Amino acid sequence: MLTYIQIRDFAIVDQIDLTLEGGLTVLTGETGAGKSILVDALGFVLGDRADTGAVRHGAAQAEVIAEFVLDDAPAAAAWLTEQDLIGEGDDAANCLLRRVHGADGRSRGYVNGRPVPMQTLKALGETLIDIHGQHEHQSLLRPDVQMTLLDGFGHCQTEGERVETLFRDWKGAADRLAALSAANDDRTERLDLLRYQVGELDALGLAPGEVAELDAEHARLANAGRLIEGCQSALDALYENEEASAQQLLSSAEHVLRELAELDPELAPMAETAATAAVNAAEAADGLRRHLAALDVDPERLQWVESRIGDIHDLARKHHIAPDELPTKLERLRSELEDLDQSEERLDALTRQVSQLEKDYLDAADKLHKARAKAAAELNADVSAAMQELGMPGGQFAMEVDFQAEGRFSARGLDRIVFAVSANPGHPLRPLAKVASGGELSRIALAIQVIAARAGALPSLIFDEVDTGVGGGVAEIVGRKLRALGEARQVLCVTHLPQVASQAHRHFRVEKETGKSATRTSIAALDDNERIEELARMLGGVKITETTRKHAREMLTS
Repeated sequence: MLTYIQIRDFAIVDQIDLTLEGGLTVLTGETGAGKSILVDALGFVLGDRADTGAVRHGAAQAEVIAEFVLDDAPAAAAWLTEQDLIGEGDDAANCLLRRVHGADGRSRGYVNGRPVPMQTLKALGETLIDIHGQHEHQSLLRPDVQMTLLDGFGHCQTEGERVETLFRDWKGAADRLAALSAANDDRTERLDLLRYQVGELDALGLAPGEVAELDAEHARLANAGRLIEGCQSALDALYENEEASAQQLLSSAEHVLRELAELDPELAPMAETAATAAVNAAEAADGLRRHLAALDVDPERLQWVESRIGDIHDLARKHHIAPDELPTKLERLRSELEDLDQSEERLDALTRQVSQLEKDYLDAADKLHKARAKAAAELNADVSAAMQELGMPGGQFAMEVDFQAEGRFSARGLDRIVFAVSANPGHPLRPLAKVASGGELSRIALAIQVIAARAGALPSLIFDEVDTGVGGGVAEIVGRKLRALGEARQVLCVTHLPQVASQAHRHFRVEKETGKSATRTSIAALDDNERIEELARMLGGVKITETTRKHAREMLTS
C-alpha cells in the first residue's frame, strides 16, 4: 500500500507531501487544476517515460519519492528479495522508490537507496499498483490488453507461463529442425566440398602458432649473413679483440679502482660495479659464441620455409581468413562435416522432439483455454450485472474465447479473444470496438475495470477520471462500487463527480494558483466542513448557495 509521496518541481508542482492510508481516497478540483498530477507523478516514479515537461519551468530537476508498505504486497516483497533490493531490519517491511529527472533529460531511479534502471522501476510497479487511466477504454479495444485482463481476472498465470515456456522450447527446436532440413537438401554436394576442404587443411598440417614461428625463422634465414657478421663484430668488441675489448678495459678499470680504494674507500663500490660489468661482458660473449655456432646460411632450408609460408597464405586467401586462423577453420569444418555425417540421425531425433513439443504445447494451450473460458463465463456475468447497475438495463457483456487448434502457435496460446456487448435489450452482441456511443463505451470500460480490479491481487488501485461520461444516479452507483473496493484495498480516485467524491473515506482538493510569473498546483486534505464546501462547489458551480451546501451534507451522511 502507498503510504507517502513527495513531489518536488514536477510539471507545475513546486512541492507536495502527502501521507496516504487505505480505503477510498478521492482527489477533486476545478477543471484544469491538475487533478491527475498525483497519478502522473506515480507513473513517473514507477518508470514511465518522461519528457522535458516533467521538470517545472526554472527548476534544475524534478524529483518524486514514493513509500510503500509491503505487508499486503507479498509479490512485491518476493520480487525485491529476488533482485536483492529488499531493505534491512525494520525497512524490510517498506519499499522506498525515488526518481530524479534533470532538465537535461537524464533520469536516475532508486529502489531502497540503490540505483536501478527505469525498467526495474516499471517491473516493480507492476507488483504494487494497478492504474486505470481516463482513456483506458481505448486500450481495452486491443486484443492483447483484453487477453491480459482475462488472464489476470481468472488467475491463469500458471497455465500461461507453461504455454510460454513450451512455445519457446518448441520454437527453438523447430528452427533447428528447419535449418538442418535445409542443409540436408544439398547434403551430398556439401559433404563433398567439406571432405575436400578438410582433406586440404589436414594435408597442410598447420599447427597453432606455426605461422609466427615460420615468420621468425624466415627472418633469420633470409638475413643469416648480416646476422653472422653483426654478431661476430659484437663478439670482437666485447671479448675477442686482443688490443682493446670491453672485457679487458673493464677488468683494467676494476684493477685500478681497487688499488685506489685503499686510499679512498668510497671508490670500492665503483670497483665492484666494474667487476660485475666485466663478468656481464664475458657472459654476453659466451652467448654470442653459442648463437654464432647455431647460425647457418642454409639456402635449402630458406627455400623450404618460403614455400611453406606461400602454401599457408594461398590456402588462407582461399578461405578469406588470416593465416593463423586456419587451424580454427579446420575444426569448424570438421564439426560441420561430423554434423552432416550424422544429420540423418539428428534429423530423426529432432523431428521426434518437435513432434512431442507440439503435443505438449497443444495440451498446455488447451488447459489454458479451459481456464480462460471458465474465467470468461464468470467475468461475463459480473460485468453484465455491473452494466445494468451503471444505467444500461438489459445490457449484456460477452467475452468470446475461441480456441484455434489449427492456428499459428504463439507465446500466449491459441485463443482469440473478442469483447462483445449489447448496450440495450434485444440488441445483438457486437464487438466492443464497434460500440457507437462514447458514453456507453466509457461505462462498459468502467464496469470491466471495477470487476477486474476486484479480482486482482495488487494492494493499490488508481482510477483517473474513469467516470467520464457518467452522471446522475449512475454516478452514485460508481461511487459505491469504488467505496466497496476501498473496504479491502487502497483505492485512489481522481473524479469530477460529487456523487463519487461523497463516498470517499478521505478527500483531497487540488488547486492551481496562478501568479504573475509562475503557476503552481497544490493538494490539501479536507476536513468535514471543507468537504461540504467542495461538494457544494461540484454541485452548484460558481455560485454556492445554502441549498447546495444542504445537498452536500445529505450526500455525506446518506
